[in-house]
Amino acid sequence: MNDLRPDLTTCDREPIRIPGSIQPHGVLFVLSAGRTVEAISANAAALTGRSAGEALGLSLEALVPDLDPELLDALTGPLPVDRTQPLGSLRRGAVRYDAMAHAVGPHVVLELEEVPPGQADSRQIQALIGGVVTHLQSVRTVAEGLQAVARTVRELSGFDRVMIYRFDASWTGTVIAEDRNDALPSYLELRFPASDIPQQARDLYRLNRVRQIPDASYSPVPIATRLGGPIDLGFSALRSVSPVHVEYMNNMGTQASMSVSILIEGELWGLISCHNKLAKRVPPEARSACDLVAQILSMRIASEAVHGDAAERVAKQGALTRLLAAMAASPNYAAGLATLPDALLALTGAEGAAISHEGRVTLIGRTPDVASVRAIIGWLQGDGDQGVFATASLPAVMPAAADFADAASGLLALSLSQVRSTHVLWFRSEVIHTVSWGGDPRKQFEAIGPDTRISPRKSFEAWRETVRRTSRPWSPAEVDAADNLRRAIVEILLKRAEEMASLTEDLQRSNRELEAFSYSISHDLRAPFRHIVGYAELLSERYGEQFDEKARHFLHNITESAHTAGKLVDDLLHFSQLGRVQVHPVRVDMNKLMSEVIRSLAFETRDREIEWHISDLPPATGDAGLIRQVLFNLVSNAVKYTRGRTPALILVSGRVAETPGGRETAYTVSDNGIGFDMAYVDKLFQVFQRLNRSEDFEGTGIGLALVRRIVERHGGRTEAIGEIGRGATFTFALPERAAERI
Repeated sequence: MNDLRPDLTTCDREPIRIPGSIQPHGVLFVLSAGRTVEAISANAAALTGRSAGEALGLSLEALVPDLDPELLDALTGPLPVDRTQPLGSLRRGAVRYDAMAHAVGPHVVLELEEVPPGQADSRQIQALIGGVVTHLQSVRTVAEGLQAVARTVRELSGFDRVMIYRFDASWTGTVIAEDRNDALPSYLELRFPASDIPQQARDLYRLNRVRQIPDASYSPVPIATRLGGPIDLGFSALRSVSPVHVEYMNNMGTQASMSVSILIEGELWGLISCHNKLAKRVPPEARSACDLVAQILSMRIASEAVHGDAAERVAKQGALTRLLAAMAASPNYAAGLATLPDALLALTGAEGAAISHEGRVTLIGRTPDVASVRAIIGWLQGDGDQGVFATASLPAVMPAAADFADAASGLLALSLSQVRSTHVLWFRSEVIHTVSWGGDPRKQFEAIGPDTRISPRKSFEAWRETVRRTSRPWSPAEVDAADNLRRAIVEILLKRAEEMASLTEDLQRSNRELEAFSYSISHDLRAPFRHIVGYAELLSERYGEQFDEKARHFLHNITESAHTAGKLVDDLLHFSQLGRVQVHPVRVDMNKLMSEVIRSLAFETRDREIEWHISDLPPATGDAGLIRQVLFNLVSNAVKYTRGRTPALILVSGRVAETPGGRETAYTVSDNGIGFDMAYVDKLFQVFQRLNRSEDFEGTGIGLALVRRIVERHGGRTEAIGEIGRGATFTFALPERAAERI
């Protein structure tokens, strides 16, 4: 079955620049370099006395023998390719023609337009233009002067209705000013869909500022040609218009129209759109005057836009400067931005913001919840994660956003990394408003017949629509301010990365030197301590009976001190070697490891009353030998520092938990021993830091430092809690995916 739905892109593809015909209120010639006629409109016979077929190939002078020599000279000189150039006028009986020409490739298009009866009053034209210029200079804003512009153009042209029509970003047009009589209805403040003026028509409005259709019921005049291809009439004043546009005019109840483009920096801002109930031709002088008024208005609009935009950008720069200072003084950009929530919101005029950094989301102001923000970030990443993304209707592009449109109909987002989920987002709430359209925009065209030819809508009565799930649009200054922040953050991140890389290199070199030094010292010290112990023992064996009790005590102390020093050297050697040890992560059975640790402590616990409370321990991911060292050091400390407790209680447990940084497995060793003062907790994990006398408890003060270093090598963390006389609890936690961090 054939699809009979109309193709709404037909108008965008219609060859409106090469219609092959002109409107009948003038004559058109296409001339080669020698002023030979290569193409001619069929109605030229009234001027030349020859049919179009007979005229082809003849010189212009042969067809129109009494042309002004200056006009002929102008046709052989350089002519503009982007506009028509007036060349004066000529008469044929009672008819006066205005001549104009422009170049199209190697050819010249000459148009002779009939001038309607009646002479334009140049003094009146000058007075009207002078009046509107004065008015535009006196008003504070352009909006206050638009009505005067519409009135002036109507006085210059004599049309029944003159509207100033502005385009938005989607090319929907709104009538923002109007001057009229009672012949035609008012369209003031009505909107018209982008399809009313297709893309290629907008392109022509941008290139050719003035277009006139004196009579919508005209019969197109064909062009006879021997060029073998179509003629581009994009800049022709007489160009025939699309049949769809003619039908559109008829549906509006207008017989004549004229449009004058309002251009800002070469781009189409809007139109001065003129309509008349009856056929009407506007003299070239009046059309030129209307064009001049439009250009004056364009300059006033551009000036206001530049000044307003500049003021807005200055204000944004102040907020950006404060944010840059905060980021420079903070450990990372996210912390810096969060310290100045007001400046962050003022930068883009947002009502809420979210900062996503290293898996954490910080919310500021009015925002969706964290889960919704994460969903938006996921959508951005799936959609290509542009550097800067802005929309005033997030639900239109992300349907799931309809659930939180009240807080986030508008989104302005920065992506700071292609690798990590690092974003800054700003939100604007939903603004519910009513829009009045000039006819139902959903019924843009109607299908006619089996070929589904499209016809423009026939009704232009006001049709109201309630618009939801949209916010105030983001201005160019706001989007640029966000982009400037993105560039600044990226620059800060790159600078810090370079500094960190340099610092890391220096630290690695220093660590290697320090480890080598520690290894060398530790290794060299072991031999002297072994000698001290050996000679002390030899002295005791040979001469011990000759010593008195005091001498034997001294000799014992020498031996014990040498043993302790040797153990200290061994621990130091182990500690220094840890930085060079290759870590081999595997899945570790912690229950089995715990059993091995208890067995290895059997000698120390053989005469002790100890109650062991060991829970089922979840497995860990890490180097089995190093993890055993951690568990052994913590459990042996618990055995040592519960000496004197009857019974001694030692509890070992483990759990898997969710943290802001991801899942981790934590293990806890608790006891009811002597405990410690929490004021000194930071010293516990430092080398040689002991909170008890060595005479009371043996040890070198390196065990807990070794624990922390091993756990940190696995990307984990350690902590301790204690109370004097009431025991201590030590915890070490390993990330669930520690293997990827090692």
